[in-house]
Amino acid sequence: MTLRVLHLDHTTVGGGAEYALLRMLRAEPGWSPFLLLARSPDGGAGVYDAVPARVPRQMSGVRQPAGASSGGRRAAVSVGARVVAQAIATRSSRAFATADLVDANTARAAAYGALAARWSRKPFVVHLRDLVEPEALGRSGHSLMVRVVLPRADGVIANSSATLDSARAYLRPDVVAEVIPSASGLRVGKAPADTRADGPVRTVGMLARIDPWKGQHLLLEAFARAFRDRGRDARLQFAGDAPFGHEGHLEELRRTAETLGVGDRVDFLGHVDDVDALLAGWDVAVQASTRPEPLGQNVLQYLAAGRAVIAADEGGPSEWIDDGRNGLLVPPRDVGALASALARLDADAALRVRLAASAPQTPGLLDDAAVTRAHLAFYERVVRAKHR
Repeated sequence: MTLRVLHLDHTTVGGGAEYALLRMLRAEPGWSPFLLLARSPDGGAGVYDAVPARVPRQMSGVRQPAGASSGGRRAAVSVGARVVAQAIATRSSRAFATADLVDANTARAAAYGALAARWSRKPFVVHLRDLVEPEALGRSGHSLMVRVVLPRADGVIANSSATLDSARAYLRPDVVAEVIPSASGLRVGKAPADTRADGPVRTVGMLARIDPWKGQHLLLEAFARAFRDRGRDARLQFAGDAPFGHEGHLEELRRTAETLGVGDRVDFLGHVDDVDALLAGWDVAVQASTRPEPLGQNVLQYLAAGRAVIAADEGGPSEWIDDGRNGLLVPPRDVGALASALARLDADAALRVRLAASAPQTPGLLDDAAVTRAHLAFYERVVRAKHR
């Protein structure tokens, strides 16, 4: 009998969690999925419009606006009320009644999913895509996670060992927990784009949504330091939208580029669909988050594409990068160190080529089909454990 999995997501805005779930649903999963979404402001499915027609989806409950992690007490009360309302709508749905397993794709979905699954026999799975820390989840979000969500979880899928380790103290002894990388659209086994064997760096890039903690401002300053020579034609490209109310930060980055004197050499590309073509045009790809990155889907994409990678030496990326072998690790939040790493790769084309050649050979890189198979095996383990 095919497993029926109810997938919960609180937003239709395209973030890393949403794209990861979308990629799995498009990879022909071995289970029968149903996508239950909170209501969106315009009533549309947003990023989930790309879900195949064979996957049924429904909207119910109330809107779940962004701001839970950064708002004050009034925002926390509002979020709490919306979480309760959404839990009631979820529990009342026919999709919940007929599901063999409930899977929460985001922290907010996990909050109302845990309440909906309470006092039921439904196995409840939580995707941990952020470190279980107040800095990542906000004070109210962290409290909900450790007091309501994790104690109810029958299964936990973490995107890195760092993420799972941050949650272990709050998990029941019998919980099924596993690290499975998020579906990141990797083309594993595909020949990477050619890397020039000589000459200086032409293009540096970062693939990440525009958000203060993603570190675009750090890379911008490091790029300006490393490529001060206005006679150079090196470019910096930022690929990613500015969702969740960060349009103002995008404008701030534009102004900073002008102030640093590199405004004419910085491209803000917005959302890019063809990631393969994008990465093929980069000599150096950077991850520079200002707090520990739980996974860094972009790091996996850089590695699979065969790029020379620079990443912050903490969190999930440090589990994937072996410094000097398949990338370079730099101290986090250190603009000087990041600028030095850029200058090093600019001066040493042979190093760039060697890092790029080793990147696709990184153990553990999985395409979306393999990630989806790992999820199916995990779901089956959780169901067996729950009904043991």
